[in-house]
Amino acid sequence: MSRSTIHQLVIEDSRNASSIADNSVDLVVTSPPYPMIKMWDDIYSQQNRKIRRALTSEKGSQAFELMHGVLDRVWKEVDRTLVPGGICCINIGDATRSIGGNFSLYPNHQRVQQQFLKLGYQCLPSVLWRKVTNAPNKFMGSGMMPPSAYVTLEHEWILIFRKNGRRQFDSDEEQLNRLASAYFWEERNAWFNDLWQLPGSTQRLNLSGRRSRSGAFPFELPYRLINMYSVKGDTVLDPFLGTGTTMFAAMASQRNSFGIEIEENLRELFLSQISTEKVLALNQYTSQRLKQHEQFVQEFEKPINHFNANHSVPVVTRQETQLRFRFIESVQTRDDQTVVNYTDEEPIIPKVT
Repeated sequence: MSRSTIHQLVIEDSRNASSIADNSVDLVVTSPPYPMIKMWDDIYSQQNRKIRRALTSEKGSQAFELMHGVLDRVWKEVDRTLVPGGICCINIGDATRSIGGNFSLYPNHQRVQQQFLKLGYQCLPSVLWRKVTNAPNKFMGSGMMPPSAYVTLEHEWILIFRKNGRRQFDSDEEQLNRLASAYFWEERNAWFNDLWQLPGSTQRLNLSGRRSRSGAFPFELPYRLINMYSVKGDTVLDPFLGTGTTMFAAMASQRNSFGIEIEENLRELFLSQISTEKVLALNQYTSQRLKQHEQFVQEFEKPINHFNANHSVPVVTRQETQLRFRFIESVQTRDDQTVVNYTDEEPIIPKVT
Protein backbone atom coordinates (compact mmCIF):
# COMPACT_ATOMS: atom_id res chain seq x y z
CA MET A 1 0.00 0.00 0.00
CA SER A 2 1.01 3.66 -0.32
CA ARG A 3 3.57 5.09 2.11
CA SER A 4 1.69 8.42 2.21
CA THR A 5 -1.73 9.62 3.32
CA ILE A 6 -3.78 12.68 2.38
CA HIS A 7 -5.71 14.83 4.85
CA GLN A 8 -8.19 17.36 3.51
CA LEU A 9 -10.04 20.11 5.35
CA VAL A 10 -13.33 20.50 3.50
CA ILE A 11 -14.74 24.02 3.45
CA GLU A 12 -18.54 23.86 3.45
CA ASP A 13 -21.15 26.49 4.31
CA SER A 14 -23.29 23.77 5.89
CA ARG A 15 -22.87 20.16 6.97
CA ASN A 16 -23.53 19.04 3.41
CA ALA A 17 -20.37 17.15 2.41
CA SER A 18 -21.09 17.65 -1.28
CA SER A 19 -17.40 17.63 -2.25
CA ILE A 20 -16.93 14.10 -0.85
CA ALA A 21 -17.83 11.34 -3.29
CA ASP A 22 -20.46 8.68 -2.65
CA ASN A 23 -19.18 5.50 -0.99
CA SER A 24 -15.68 6.93 -0.51
CA VAL A 25 -15.33 6.92 3.30
CA ASP A 26 -14.47 3.79 5.31
CA LEU A 27 -14.95 5.12 8.82
CA VAL A 28 -16.65 8.08 10.47
CA VAL A 29 -15.42 9.27 13.87
CA THR A 30 -17.08 12.41 15.17
CA SER A 31 -18.62 14.26 18.08
CA PRO A 32 -21.40 16.73 17.19
CA PRO A 33 -22.56 19.65 19.34
CA TYR A 34 -24.82 18.05 21.93
CA PRO A 35 -28.45 19.14 21.56
CA MET A 36 -29.95 20.92 24.58
CA ILE A 37 -26.55 21.93 25.98
CA LYS A 38 -26.73 25.73 26.34
CA MET A 39 -23.30 26.40 24.83
CA TRP A 40 -24.57 25.01 21.50
CA ASP A 41 -27.91 26.89 21.37
CA ASP A 42 -26.64 29.62 19.07
CA ILE A 43 -25.05 27.19 16.61
CA TYR A 44 -28.27 25.19 16.29
CA SER A 45 -30.45 28.29 16.11
CA GLN A 46 -28.41 29.57 13.18
CA GLN A 47 -29.26 26.37 11.32
CA ASN A 48 -32.97 26.57 12.10
CA ARG A 49 -34.66 29.72 13.48
CA LYS A 50 -37.49 27.64 14.91
CA ILE A 51 -35.08 26.33 17.53
CA ARG A 52 -34.62 29.76 19.10
CA ARG A 53 -38.38 30.31 19.17
CA ALA A 54 -38.93 26.92 20.82
CA LEU A 55 -36.35 27.67 23.51
CA THR A 56 -37.76 31.14 24.11
CA SER A 57 -41.24 29.65 24.41
CA GLU A 58 -39.90 27.07 26.90
CA LYS A 59 -40.86 24.16 24.63
CA GLY A 60 -37.97 21.86 25.51
CA SER A 61 -39.16 18.73 23.71
CA GLN A 62 -39.77 20.68 20.51
CA ALA A 63 -36.33 22.31 20.64
CA PHE A 64 -34.75 18.90 21.27
CA GLU A 65 -36.40 17.40 18.18
CA LEU A 66 -35.59 20.41 15.99
CA MET A 67 -31.92 20.25 16.98
CA HIS A 68 -31.79 16.58 16.09
CA GLY A 69 -33.42 17.45 12.79
CA VAL A 70 -30.28 19.47 12.05
CA LEU A 71 -28.12 16.45 12.92
CA ASP A 72 -30.32 14.14 10.83
CA ARG A 73 -29.25 16.00 7.71
CA VAL A 74 -25.61 15.31 8.61
CA TRP A 75 -26.29 11.61 9.22
CA LYS A 76 -27.85 11.33 5.76
CA GLU A 77 -24.65 12.75 4.28
CA VAL A 78 -22.65 10.29 6.36
CA ASP A 79 -24.77 7.50 4.89
CA ARG A 80 -24.15 8.76 1.36
CA THR A 81 -20.38 8.90 1.74
CA LEU A 82 -19.83 5.74 3.80
CA VAL A 83 -18.91 2.50 1.99
CA PRO A 84 -20.99 -0.67 2.46
CA GLY A 85 -19.58 -2.36 5.56
CA GLY A 86 -18.24 0.97 6.83
CA ILE A 87 -18.44 1.95 10.49
CA CYS A 88 -19.74 5.16 12.05
CA CYS A 89 -18.65 6.09 15.60
CA ILE A 90 -20.40 9.01 17.30
CA ASN A 91 -19.38 10.43 20.67
CA ILE A 92 -22.38 12.17 22.22
CA GLY A 93 -23.61 12.99 25.69
CA ASP A 94 -27.13 13.24 27.01
CA ALA A 95 -28.24 16.63 28.33
CA THR A 96 -29.93 17.76 31.53
CA ARG A 97 -31.66 21.10 31.59
CA SER A 98 -34.32 23.10 33.41
CA ILE A 99 -36.85 24.72 31.06
CA GLY A 100 -39.96 26.43 32.37
CA GLY A 101 -39.03 25.38 35.90
CA ASN A 102 -38.95 21.69 34.99
CA PHE A 103 -35.71 19.70 35.15
CA SER A 104 -35.40 16.93 32.55
CA LEU A 105 -32.99 14.59 30.83
CA TYR A 106 -32.76 14.89 27.04
CA PRO A 107 -31.56 11.48 25.77
CA ASN A 108 -29.39 12.46 22.81
CA HIS A 109 -27.84 9.03 22.39
CA GLN A 110 -31.25 7.37 22.04
CA ARG A 111 -32.40 9.88 19.43
CA VAL A 112 -29.25 9.35 17.33
CA GLN A 113 -29.65 5.58 17.57
CA GLN A 114 -33.23 5.86 16.34
CA GLN A 115 -32.13 7.84 13.29
CA PHE A 116 -29.44 5.34 12.30
CA LEU A 117 -31.89 2.48 12.68
CA LYS A 118 -34.22 4.35 10.30
CA LEU A 119 -31.31 4.63 7.86
CA GLY A 120 -30.97 0.84 7.97
CA TYR A 121 -27.77 0.59 10.00
CA GLN A 122 -26.83 -2.19 12.37
CA CYS A 123 -26.45 -0.89 15.90
CA LEU A 124 -23.28 -2.40 17.43
CA PRO A 125 -22.50 -2.46 21.19
CA SER A 126 -21.76 1.02 22.49
CA VAL A 127 -18.96 2.24 24.73
CA LEU A 128 -19.56 4.28 27.86
CA TRP A 129 -16.87 6.93 28.19
CA ARG A 130 -16.58 7.83 31.84
CA LYS A 131 -14.55 10.99 32.18
CA VAL A 132 -11.88 10.96 34.84
CA THR A 133 -12.69 13.98 37.01
CA ASN A 134 -11.86 15.43 40.39
CA ALA A 135 -15.28 17.06 40.79
CA PRO A 136 -16.40 16.58 44.44
CA ASN A 137 -20.16 16.88 43.92
CA LYS A 138 -21.96 13.65 42.99
CA PHE A 139 -25.55 14.85 43.14
CA MET A 140 -27.91 17.47 41.77
CA GLY A 141 -31.15 18.84 43.12
CA SER A 142 -32.19 18.76 46.80
CA GLY A 143 -29.05 17.31 48.33
CA MET A 144 -29.80 14.80 51.09
CA MET A 145 -33.59 15.23 51.02
CA PRO A 146 -35.68 12.73 48.99
CA PRO A 147 -37.17 12.52 46.46
CA SER A 148 -35.99 15.41 44.29
CA ALA A 149 -32.22 14.89 43.89
CA TYR A 150 -30.91 13.76 40.51
CA VAL A 151 -28.18 11.36 39.49
CA THR A 152 -25.25 13.22 37.91
CA LEU A 153 -24.15 12.41 34.38
CA GLU A 154 -20.49 11.40 34.53
CA HIS A 155 -20.36 9.52 31.26
CA GLU A 156 -20.86 10.05 27.55
CA TRP A 157 -21.70 7.56 24.84
CA ILE A 158 -19.65 6.29 21.92
CA LEU A 159 -22.32 4.94 19.56
CA ILE A 160 -21.15 2.49 16.92
CA PHE A 161 -23.08 1.67 13.74
CA ARG A 162 -22.32 -0.51 10.73
CA LYS A 163 -23.67 -0.03 7.22
CA ASN A 164 -24.96 -3.05 5.25
CA GLY A 165 -23.22 -5.94 6.96
CA ARG A 166 -19.61 -6.90 7.52
CA ARG A 167 -16.90 -5.45 5.33
CA GLN A 168 -15.13 -7.87 3.00
CA PHE A 169 -11.36 -8.17 2.35
CA ASP A 170 -11.17 -10.35 -0.75
CA SER A 171 -7.80 -9.85 -2.44
CA ASP A 172 -4.45 -11.07 -1.09
CA GLU A 173 -3.28 -7.46 -0.86
CA GLU A 174 -6.33 -6.47 1.20
CA GLN A 175 -5.83 -9.41 3.55
CA LEU A 176 -2.13 -8.64 4.04
CA ASN A 177 -2.92 -4.99 4.76
CA ARG A 178 -5.53 -6.08 7.29
CA LEU A 179 -2.92 -8.23 9.06
CA ALA A 180 -0.48 -5.30 9.08
CA SER A 181 -3.23 -3.16 10.66
CA ALA A 182 -3.73 -5.51 13.61
CA TYR A 183 -3.48 -4.39 17.24
CA PHE A 184 -1.84 -6.16 20.17
CA TRP A 185 -3.75 -8.76 22.21
CA GLU A 186 -3.66 -6.64 25.35
CA GLU A 187 -4.86 -3.60 23.40
CA ARG A 188 -7.83 -5.61 22.18
CA ASN A 189 -8.71 -6.47 25.79
CA ALA A 190 -8.62 -2.82 26.82
CA TRP A 191 -10.16 -1.23 23.73
CA PHE A 192 -13.05 -3.65 23.18
CA ASN A 193 -14.43 -3.01 26.63
CA ASP A 194 -17.75 -1.24 27.06
CA LEU A 195 -16.36 1.16 29.68
CA TRP A 196 -13.51 3.56 28.90
CA GLN A 197 -12.14 5.73 31.68
CA LEU A 198 -10.29 8.53 29.91
CA PRO A 199 -9.58 12.09 31.03
CA GLY A 200 -11.33 14.85 29.14
CA SER A 201 -9.52 17.26 26.83
CA THR A 202 -8.71 20.91 27.38
CA GLN A 203 -11.84 22.87 26.46
CA ARG A 204 -10.66 26.48 26.62
CA LEU A 205 -10.32 28.33 23.32
CA ASN A 206 -8.34 31.53 22.99
CA LEU A 207 -10.28 32.76 19.99
CA SER A 208 -12.11 35.94 19.14
CA GLY A 209 -15.81 35.37 18.50
CA ARG A 210 -18.67 33.58 20.19
CA ARG A 211 -17.07 30.41 21.53
CA SER A 212 -14.79 30.06 24.55
CA ARG A 213 -14.88 26.23 24.76
CA SER A 214 -14.07 23.66 22.08
CA GLY A 215 -16.06 20.58 23.09
CA ALA A 216 -13.07 18.48 21.99
CA PHE A 217 -12.57 14.85 22.98
CA PRO A 218 -9.15 13.48 24.05
CA PHE A 219 -6.77 12.18 21.36
CA GLU A 220 -6.93 8.64 22.74
CA LEU A 221 -10.63 8.36 21.90
CA PRO A 222 -10.47 8.75 18.08
CA TYR A 223 -7.05 7.04 18.01
CA ARG A 224 -8.53 3.89 19.51
CA LEU A 225 -11.60 3.94 17.27
CA ILE A 226 -9.56 4.46 14.10
CA ASN A 227 -7.31 1.52 14.92
CA MET A 228 -10.25 -0.64 15.99
CA TYR A 229 -12.53 -0.08 12.99
CA SER A 230 -10.35 0.68 9.96
CA VAL A 231 -7.22 -0.55 8.21
CA LYS A 232 -4.16 1.32 7.00
CA GLY A 233 -4.88 3.45 3.94
CA ASP A 234 -8.59 3.77 4.75
CA THR A 235 -10.34 7.14 4.66
CA VAL A 236 -11.73 8.58 7.89
CA LEU A 237 -14.33 11.37 7.95
CA ASP A 238 -15.14 13.79 10.76
CA PRO A 239 -18.10 16.02 9.77
CA PHE A 240 -17.64 18.07 12.97
CA LEU A 241 -13.88 18.57 12.85
CA GLY A 242 -13.57 21.21 15.57
CA THR A 243 -9.93 21.44 16.67
CA GLY A 244 -8.96 18.53 14.42
CA THR A 245 -8.34 15.71 16.89
CA THR A 246 -9.76 13.02 14.58
CA MET A 247 -7.60 14.14 11.68
CA PHE A 248 -4.44 14.10 13.81
CA ALA A 249 -5.34 10.61 15.05
CA ALA A 250 -5.74 9.49 11.41
CA MET A 251 -2.29 10.88 10.59
CA ALA A 252 -0.76 8.96 13.50
CA SER A 253 -2.52 5.77 12.33
CA GLN A 254 -1.57 5.87 8.62
CA ARG A 255 -5.11 6.58 7.45
CA ASN A 256 -6.38 9.25 5.05
CA SER A 257 -8.94 11.72 6.33
CA PHE A 258 -11.50 14.39 5.55
CA GLY A 259 -12.61 16.98 8.06
CA ILE A 260 -15.55 19.38 7.72
CA GLU A 261 -15.89 22.51 9.82
CA ILE A 262 -18.28 25.42 9.22
CA GLU A 263 -16.93 27.78 11.91
CA GLU A 264 -14.29 30.03 10.42
CA ASN A 265 -12.38 30.50 13.68
CA LEU A 266 -12.02 26.75 14.18
CA ARG A 267 -10.92 26.22 10.57
CA GLU A 268 -8.21 28.83 11.05
CA LEU A 269 -7.18 27.28 14.38
CA PHE A 270 -6.85 23.82 12.87
CA LEU A 271 -4.80 25.03 9.90
CA SER A 272 -2.51 26.96 12.25
CA GLN A 273 -1.73 23.70 14.08
CA ILE A 274 -0.54 21.89 10.95
CA SER A 275 3.20 22.13 11.40
CA THR A 276 5.93 19.60 10.63
CA GLU A 277 6.99 19.56 14.28
CA LYS A 278 3.51 18.85 15.64
CA VAL A 279 2.70 16.15 13.09
CA LEU A 280 6.05 14.44 13.61
CA ALA A 281 5.37 14.50 17.35
CA LEU A 282 2.45 12.13 16.70
CA ASN A 283 5.07 9.38 16.40
CA GLN A 284 5.19 9.31 20.19
CA TYR A 285 1.83 7.48 20.23
CA THR A 286 3.20 4.74 17.99
CA SER A 287 6.39 4.51 20.04
CA GLN A 288 4.39 4.33 23.25
CA ARG A 289 2.34 1.40 21.96
CA LEU A 290 5.54 -0.55 21.28
CA LYS A 291 6.99 0.32 24.69
CA GLN A 292 3.80 -0.67 26.47
CA HIS A 293 3.75 -3.96 24.61
CA GLU A 294 7.36 -4.69 25.55
CA GLN A 295 6.45 -4.01 29.19
CA PHE A 296 3.42 -6.28 28.86
CA VAL A 297 5.59 -9.11 27.50
CA GLN A 298 8.00 -8.79 30.42
CA GLU A 299 5.15 -9.09 32.93
CA PHE A 300 3.08 -11.75 31.14
CA GLU A 301 3.01 -14.92 33.23
CA LYS A 302 2.25 -17.47 30.50
CA PRO A 303 4.48 -18.72 27.66
CA ILE A 304 4.30 -16.61 24.50
CA ASN A 305 4.66 -18.75 21.38
CA HIS A 306 4.43 -16.22 18.53
CA PHE A 307 6.83 -13.57 17.26
CA ASN A 308 6.47 -10.35 15.31
CA ALA A 309 9.58 -9.99 13.16
CA ASN A 310 8.64 -6.47 12.00
CA HIS A 311 9.29 -5.12 15.49
CA SER A 312 11.27 -7.98 17.04
CA VAL A 313 8.78 -8.63 19.83
CA PRO A 314 6.92 -11.72 21.06
CA VAL A 315 3.13 -11.61 20.57
CA VAL A 316 0.33 -13.63 22.11
CA THR A 317 -1.57 -14.65 18.95
CA ARG A 318 -0.81 -15.54 15.35
CA GLN A 319 -2.92 -12.58 14.17
CA GLU A 320 -0.32 -10.18 15.62
CA THR A 321 2.68 -11.63 13.80
CA GLN A 322 2.31 -9.38 10.73
CA LEU A 323 1.35 -6.23 12.64
CA ARG A 324 3.47 -3.35 11.37
CA PHE A 325 3.79 0.21 12.58
CA ARG A 326 5.12 2.97 10.37
CA PHE A 327 6.35 6.34 11.56
CA ILE A 328 5.70 9.77 10.12
CA GLU A 329 8.78 10.88 8.18
CA SER A 330 7.73 14.16 6.54
CA VAL A 331 4.78 16.47 6.03
CA GLN A 332 3.83 18.74 3.15
CA THR A 333 0.94 21.19 3.47
CA ARG A 334 -0.64 23.22 0.70
CA ASP A 335 -3.80 25.25 1.21
CA ASP A 336 -6.28 22.92 2.96
CA GLN A 337 -4.49 19.65 2.12
CA THR A 338 -1.74 17.87 4.04
CA VAL A 339 0.31 14.95 2.71
CA VAL A 340 1.99 12.76 5.33
CA ASN A 341 4.81 10.36 4.39
CA TYR A 342 5.83 7.34 6.45
CA THR A 343 8.93 5.28 7.11
CA ASP A 344 9.78 2.01 8.85
CA GLU A 345 12.47 3.69 10.93
CA GLU A 346 11.57 5.60 14.06
CA PRO A 347 12.67 9.22 13.59
CA ILE A 348 13.68 11.60 16.32
CA ILE A 349 10.52 12.87 17.98
CA PRO A 350 10.58 16.66 18.51
CA LYS A 351 9.25 18.15 21.72
CA VAL A 352 6.26 20.38 21.03
CA THR A 353 5.12 22.83 23.67
